[in-house]
Amino acid sequence: MSTRVIIVGAGGHGQVVADILLQMAAYSATLRPVGYVDDDASLAGRQLLGLPVLGKVTDIVAFEHDAVVVAIGDNRTRRTLLMTLQSQGESLVTAIHPRAVVASSAVIGAGAVLCAGVIVNPGASIGVNVIVNTGATVDHHNVIGDHAHIAPGAHLGGDVTIGEGTLIGIGAVVMPQRRVGAWCTVGAGGVVTRDLPDRVVAIGAPARIRRTHA
Repeated sequence: MSTRVIIVGAGGHGQVVADILLQMAAYSATLRPVGYVDDDASLAGRQLLGLPVLGKVTDIVAFEHDAVVVAIGDNRTRRTLLMTLQSQGESLVTAIHPRAVVASSAVIGAGAVLCAGVIVNPGASIGVNVIVNTGATVDHHNVIGDHAHIAPGAHLGGDVTIGEGTLIGIGAVVMPQRRVGAWCTVGAGGVVTRDLPDRVVAIGAPARIRRTHA
């Protein structure tokens, strides 16, 4: 029996996730994406990658499904939606593109999304609701906190820790054994050579803290 999945979010990232699920379904009959829910009224009724936009997020209970994946790029919004859906008893699907390379000893959290070209090496732990985006690499024994986003082309050295809700920007690099705190932003192309505390924005090579935020 296949698992029927609704994608929460029909924007650009939602369609990336839909493509991952469709690719997964081509390899396994146990998973079947059935459509999206999205609060953007202009998307209602549209077909995107052959899947319908079924209605608003609050309408999700009206559609037959077995699990969901939250496909929203913004980390805080994605966390809020996930927590709401879990409180309603929803189950989570993990979306891993068939062309991602994931070590057998890596641990991937529920609801995580691993895009095409991702590499996750031995001993790594990817948290709940994390995005590891196109072509990003997560080296050995990394710990990636829940709701984080490792953007396209970002590279994490060995033994790196990324805190909850943190965004590692496009093409950024985190050097081995460095820690980036919770709810941080490392700007595109940044190079983290020193540990960063919680709730900071750091840019440049080497990455320097420009501001803090709540």
